[in-house]
Amino acid sequence: MANVSLAAKALEQGKGILRLAPTWVPRSFCVPGRRIKLHPDDYYVLGGVRGGIDERWLSSTTPAKNGPLTGEHEGLSKVVFQDGDTTEQLLLKDVIDELKGEIIGDRLWDEYKSWPMYSKFFDNMGPLPHHIHHNDEKAALVGQNGKPEAYYFPPQLNNHGGDFPYTFFGITPGTTKEQIKQCLMDFNKGDNKITNFSSAYKLEPGTGWDVPPGILHAPGSLCTYEPQKASDIFAMYQSLVNEAIVPEELLWNGTPQDKIGDYDELVSVIDWEANIDPNFAANHFMMPKPVRPLEEMQAQGYVENWICYKSTAYSAKELTVMPGATVTIKDAAAYGMIVMQGHGKFGVWDIETPALIRYGQLTNDEFFVSEAAANEGVVISNPSATDPIVILKHFGPNNPDLVL
Repeated sequence: MANVSLAAKALEQGKGILRLAPTWVPRSFCVPGRRIKLHPDDYYVLGGVRGGIDERWLSSTTPAKNGPLTGEHEGLSKVVFQDGDTTEQLLLKDVIDELKGEIIGDRLWDEYKSWPMYSKFFDNMGPLPHHIHHNDEKAALVGQNGKPEAYYFPPQLNNHGGDFPYTFFGITPGTTKEQIKQCLMDFNKGDNKITNFSSAYKLEPGTGWDVPPGILHAPGSLCTYEPQKASDIFAMYQSLVNEAIVPEELLWNGTPQDKIGDYDELVSVIDWEANIDPNFAANHFMMPKPVRPLEEMQAQGYVENWICYKSTAYSAKELTVMPGATVTIKDAAAYGMIVMQGHGKFGVWDIETPALIRYGQLTNDEFFVSEAAANEGVVISNPSATDPIVILKHFGPNNPDLVL
């Protein structure tokens, strides 16, 4: 066994399920909402210049793009392997690069040669600036992937709504490209008033939204679970939010060097027809949808809902295992998961929901399930007489189970 790699040993230890360490990411332009269970002393543990920690990245093989002060491996999930009294940590990216389809399945490995998505908890006290994510064509100009994303607002992490639990989406029909271009040209004049040309929607825990690339959006202050394509590309199009100035460099973030200063280029990143869609809410809002008949699932001791299902780039489910129940849950694809509530057994692993996490502390709430283990079915046992187990599960592109 001496020549067996750590990656292979970790996969064997979990019988096809990898234990992951928490991955914390700061943002210099954000104020933490303090709902992601990090210890109160640790939100600024990386120093004030880095900003507060308001994101936890999940099942990530995507490095965070946080400027010149970005830490080594920032944004990258690590696999935890316990070898006797020794605890080893290795990058999930390296494990997948080595074991390939044995982890994520041949379907995804053959097409992407990587795990092509990640999820995160985004936890900001106030709203974010109106911003945009580039599509694949635009992102390729700076060597990145485009970025669709989705939102779900977990009830367990939203004991308060923050300062502004409303999100601006899109552009009000009737607005012209010249009006938006003028807002961008006014970026250094204080408030460029770009949200005057958008509509805000109240955010409700237990619901979600689909946000394709090219859509202008100013996320509100609910704590958000965000499955997304493996990319960290964005540009901020709003100059003042919550009385805080947005640095101009973020306006040009994701723009090729030879296009910086070209406001028409910024406008061209906008998917205009999708933004002015008069049926925007109907086409992008997501209520949970049962994966199979509700009565059938309840009789077996669980309920599972699709919570992100409008994109082919990823999907997500919320699984609830009732108190006292033991269930076997099968999926057609590999997935990452995070335990939101309760405790029990997940395959060979003990799982539990921490109330408070120190920076650098290991937990038993995050795992990655290989395709083989997902196909075979994971046995989940809930020993509690009162508390359900609630798990969020994030999947890669074109989930074979997603037929709505």
